[in-house]
Formats: sequence, structure tokens, C-alpha cells
Amino acid sequence: MDKAQLAVIGGGPGGYVAAFKAADLGLDVALIDPEAHPGGVCLYRGCIPSKALLHISKLLYEAKEAEHWGIQFTEPEIDLPKLRTWKDEVVAKMTQGLGQLVRARKLTYVQGRARFLDSHTLQIDQADGSQGTLQFEHAILATGSRPTVPALFDQPSDRIMDSTAAVALPDIPASMLVVGGGIIGMELGQVYAALGTQVSVVEMLPGLIPPADRDLVKPLHNKAAERFDEIMLNTQVTALAESDDGLAVQLQDSDGQSFSKTYAKILLAVGRVPNSEDLGLEHTAVGLDERGYVQVDDQLRTAESSIFAIGDLVGAALAHTAAHQGSLAAEVAAGHEKQVFAPHAIPNVVYTDPEIAWCGLTEEEAKEQGRSIAVTRFPWSASGRATTQGANDGLTKLLIDPQTDRILGVGIAGSGAGELIAEGVLTVEMAALAADVQHSIHPHPTLSETLMEAAESHYGQSAHLYAPKRC
Repeated sequence: MDKAQLAVIGGGPGGYVAAFKAADLGLDVALIDPEAHPGGVCLYRGCIPSKALLHISKLLYEAKEAEHWGIQFTEPEIDLPKLRTWKDEVVAKMTQGLGQLVRARKLTYVQGRARFLDSHTLQIDQADGSQGTLQFEHAILATGSRPTVPALFDQPSDRIMDSTAAVALPDIPASMLVVGGGIIGMELGQVYAALGTQVSVVEMLPGLIPPADRDLVKPLHNKAAERFDEIMLNTQVTALAESDDGLAVQLQDSDGQSFSKTYAKILLAVGRVPNSEDLGLEHTAVGLDERGYVQVDDQLRTAESSIFAIGDLVGAALAHTAAHQGSLAAEVAAGHEKQVFAPHAIPNVVYTDPEIAWCGLTEEEAKEQGRSIAVTRFPWSASGRATTQGANDGLTKLLIDPQTDRILGVGIAGSGAGELIAEGVLTVEMAALAADVQHSIHPHPTLSETLMEAAESHYGQSAHLYAPKRC
């Protein structure tokens, strides 16, 4: 193909969803990506392999916790090559499945890298060494992001890993310092701790998972404090040096006190940067901000009317957000001009044990906005289902407009929070009232009914929690 109605550059969750949606809408589509099949960082080196490993870590933790229920397992033996092979097979199954969907939709898939020659032409360097050009009517940029590497850690050492290297599972080090107590750091930290590594976490801010409300983070912090060697908050790395024994790390706390510790490996988890370089954007009107993110309007269109951008490239650093944006951009490119990207509730999920999930307004955001809200919480200590699972430290909460009773935000901490938050997303998007959730019959005993019980608690009517509404 030397012409396409739509060219999609990048085959991650945003890119391949955009390409598939455009093909379903009848457009001639070319999808360009360096890998043999679509999938992007999410499937090859991010979401999918990390969740496979998190499943293993949860299994290992549950086996230990079963001692409290009268079930005793012998110490597990870790067959690292077999574990690595199983994780890679999961990735291969997913990416090859996408390859089959490419063929089923009869779109053109080009393994290679693309650069803009102008606002309607791409130069493509293919994986086989050949080079060609592609004329397009519209293009969607979906080139994703890569791990941030601060200058202090930018040195040639196999003892320093980013998330990509960590999910490859090269070995199980005796000790590891996770730099960054955010989502990626805590997820991968739990994986390595479960496999036997002594894990320490250093976070420069005063709490783990900074974007989440503190009450949601508390159950995870408590578990991590049990399972990790050390959690150092308000602390940063100021220097490091490699020796035969490992990496000697100089740390400094908020009081200015410095101390040194040595670790076998370091895992960097301090964020990601957009892949907006070397795309030929200088040959177009596409604009970048000071951090390298592509600027778009509410239809994901750049300053160049023929080019859209989605996902990590525009700061939407969640696979499901990128997929939603990709679908919308494809619709706009196909002529559905009334579509705009304006979600009220984008779910955030931390796939640790316990999980954390939230959507819509958070308490911290409400404080920053000076917004009056009513917050109702249902502790899982009052949930029969949570009790049967030994998961009483969980929490479900609703953020409610006190004037209208409309639910503005939902937060969940506990087992399966990532699955449960979907109801919260629908609730916020549909502008449901607390009474709507209260009067929707939920199955018993389940964790999902904690949403209903939280809504009942708002009215002081929860059967399983005595919390009369204050007048």
C-alpha cells in the first residue's frame, strides 16, 4: 500500500484500537509499528507481563496467609526459567491474537518506523531494511512513552533496571531498591518481594501512590510494610556508586540527614516520557509543550488538521484511556465530527495486593478546588464476603454532592478493586444519585455490595454498619 485513508503510527492499545475501529468503519488503514504484531509497550513489556507476574505474587502471598486458616503449604520452589517462559507465552498469545485480528480486518500492517515528510506523507523504514513512502488523508500518532531515566541513574550498569528490564525477570536479586513509590514501583516491588528479594522503596513525597487518597493507600502501605524490607518516604537518592558488592546508594531524608545503603539492584520507577522525538514533526504544524507532549484539542486533533494524537503521547498514560481516545479519533477521521473526548470518570487501578482503584473526583482534588462534598465510607470489616477472604482491611467510599446527592467519585481499596471500579465509572458517567445505587439490588455475599452499602451509609441506613445519619 502506498496510499491510505488513515495511517496509524504505533501499535499499542491506543493505536491498534484506532486502526481496528477505522477498518470497521470502512476506511483503508495502514498500521505501522516496530514489532511483528500489534501490542505496544502494554502487551510486550508493561500491563500484560506485569499482571501475569502479579498473579504469581498474589498466589505466593495467599499460600503464606493460608496458615492463618489452618492450611499449611511447604516452601515453594521457584523455577525462574519456567516462570519466565510462561509469562512470555502469555504475551505471545495476546500479540499473535492481535496479528490474527489484523488479517481478519484486512488492514495493512507494516513492521517498521515512520517519520513525517509533510502533513500527508510518511517515510517508513521497514524492519527488512527497505524504505518507502505512504500518502495518507489522516494520521493518528500513538507512539507511546518510555521510562524516565534521571541523569544520576543514566550509567551503563546491569544493576540498574527500568520497568522494561524488570518484567523480563532476568534474575531474583538478593536485595533491591525501588526508586519511586508510585504504581509501577509498588506493583513490581511486590512481584520481586514475593519471589524472595528483600525490597526497599524510596519515595521523595510523603506517601505511596501520590495521586490516590490517603485512606485508600493505607491498606496497601500496611501490607507493604510487612512484606518489604523498608519504606522510606520524604527521601531521595543523592548519589550512587557501583562496587563488587552492589550499588552503594546515598540517601537523604526530609531533615537533611544523609545515610548510605547497598543493594544488589535498583529498579527505577519515576515516571515515563513521551516518544515524540524523531517523528518528523518539524515538517508539520504539530505542536509540543515544554515536556514533549503533543498538544491536541477535544477531538484529539493536533494543530495540523490531518493529524491526531492519543495516549501517552498526549499525557493520557493509561491503556484504557488511550484505547478510548483511539476509537474516538478514528471516528472523527471517518467523518463523525460531533465526537469529543470528555469523560467524567477515568478509572485508575493499582494492581497490587490489596488493589486500589478510583474514578471521578478524589478528596484531594475536592480540597484543591474548595469544593464541598459528602464522603461516605463502608469498611470491609463489615463485609461478609471480605471476611471469608481474609480481606477485612478493604474500604469502599463514595464522594457525593451534598446538594444533589449525585455521586462525583468512587474509591475502592481491597481485593478485586480493579474489577469493582467499573460500576463506579458507570455511576459517575451516568450522573447517578446515591439513592440509585442504594436501591439497585446487589448480590449477597459479594464485594460489589459494598458500593450499595456505602450508598446506604450515606443515608444512615446500612444494615451491616451502624452509622446513623447526622442531622
